[in-house]
Amino acid sequence: MNIDRYLVDFDTANIKTEYHDVIIIGSGIAGVYTALEIPQDYDVIILTKETIEISNSVLAQGGIAVSLDKEDSPKLHFKDTIKAGAGLCDEDSVWVLVNEAAENIGSLCKYGVDFDKKNFNELSLTREGAHSKNRIIHAGDTTGKEVCDKLISIVKTKENVNIKERTFVVDLITKEGSSKGVIAYDEDKGSYILYLSKMVVCATGGFGKIYSNTTNPEVATGDGIALAYRAGAELMDLEFIQFHPTVLFHSENKNFLISEAVRGEGALLRNINGERFMHLYHELAELAPRDVVSRSIFNEMKKTRASNVYLDITFKEKSYLKKRFPNIHKTCLEYGIDISKDYIPVAPAEHYCMGGIRADIYGRTNIKGLYACGESACNGIHGANRLASNSLLEGLVFGSKIGSEVKKVIKNNENPLKLNDIVSKLKRVSKSIDRKAVKLKIQNIMTMYVGIERDRECLLYAKDKINEYYDAIHNMKNSSIEDFELQNIVLLSKLVIESALEREESRGAHYRSDFSKNDDIKWKKNIIKSKN
Repeated sequence: MNIDRYLVDFDTANIKTEYHDVIIIGSGIAGVYTALEIPQDYDVIILTKETIEISNSVLAQGGIAVSLDKEDSPKLHFKDTIKAGAGLCDEDSVWVLVNEAAENIGSLCKYGVDFDKKNFNELSLTREGAHSKNRIIHAGDTTGKEVCDKLISIVKTKENVNIKERTFVVDLITKEGSSKGVIAYDEDKGSYILYLSKMVVCATGGFGKIYSNTTNPEVATGDGIALAYRAGAELMDLEFIQFHPTVLFHSENKNFLISEAVRGEGALLRNINGERFMHLYHELAELAPRDVVSRSIFNEMKKTRASNVYLDITFKEKSYLKKRFPNIHKTCLEYGIDISKDYIPVAPAEHYCMGGIRADIYGRTNIKGLYACGESACNGIHGANRLASNSLLEGLVFGSKIGSEVKKVIKNNENPLKLNDIVSKLKRVSKSIDRKAVKLKIQNIMTMYVGIERDRECLLYAKDKINEYYDAIHNMKNSSIEDFELQNIVLLSKLVIESALEREESRGAHYRSDFSKNDDIKWKKNIIKSKN
């Protein structure tokens, strides 16, 4: 595959330059928490392509998994995570996650995050799919927003942390296999700027926007994963795309998540005829792992020739629902659905990417000086299927691990590159392409042929079509955010399809109808090495 190393032409000698100790790309929970965990005598800059308040983390409803109950333990949390991951979890990474969960949740409480409580000082715990115990702490049904709002308010007060909004990081600058900084596009000024540092942390989230039906915000175009790949970073497990089972199905809103916590509180799934069906597919019924529930809904919709199923929590009192799920209750009412009386129409949609930049427990990648955490990273925690409410926890635990690395990294790394070291010059051409139309076509292809169920024939068809779009925009003169995002979307779509073709088995969120059973021979990681 012919890949451009950089998306824009530049000469480092002729670009405005800033120096920082640490560059963090992304302003979700992973990025902001990492900034707070870095010692205050280091200069940190957070670069985000929108305002700092816009991220996937903010939309997280359910909560954060942590073993706090006397009947629970990190060992049980570990066991549930491994089981949900369908044999592909990295056990060392999972042990770090579950054993350091409570400590980091304690830090959130000290920062003033207002989790729901049973009494004055005891956190309220609920259960979600594939958890054997009640271990999900939450703040109503807007946990992500509550956590991010608090962390952002604190990071804004830190004198050592600069925040640069509306700044699109185009590419990672590397020299001899080491990260030296990034080239970014200032959206307000319409100019490029070079940020140099000894350490770059990628916390840009996932790539849900390669699909048309997704719970992700518009910013989730996989920019960090794509730029890391162009720089030579190894990616891993891109074929594992998690589809959330219950997303509001309404003509005016098809991306509003109905939290798994609703099922955790007893909600039932019913088909278009009002009949329960989950018990026919899995012994845990509505609390089965997400991949099982999504496929079960998908199959039930095919059997009944319906475009949705229903979620029923009408047996709960209205006062309880308004208190426990205030945002879901309010949003559904806006669309004429009273969840205390009406079934909620739902259908699966893309939600989370288990794969990403290959990293270890300290966030280290194969590129010296480049670190990754959160959804953009893949350190083996989630395996083939993420256990509910482990995602926000992942950003916290491994953001903290990266923070502990800063002193050593900056002490050991060489000085930043000289200004005249790197020149990127290609023969790019202006192309008359309807960017929005191409993006929509790519998203529709991915949704239709690389979705909840795949097979070789559909994947090969999708590969051919995506390759056509890839070739059409290759060597295109990129001069806008829309251009950069389109390049990243088509690249990641191509890599996801190739990964899905390579894994000739069904495992977790990757379901091949032409390989319906797990194959023990394929119990391995799917590592993608860049040719750059």
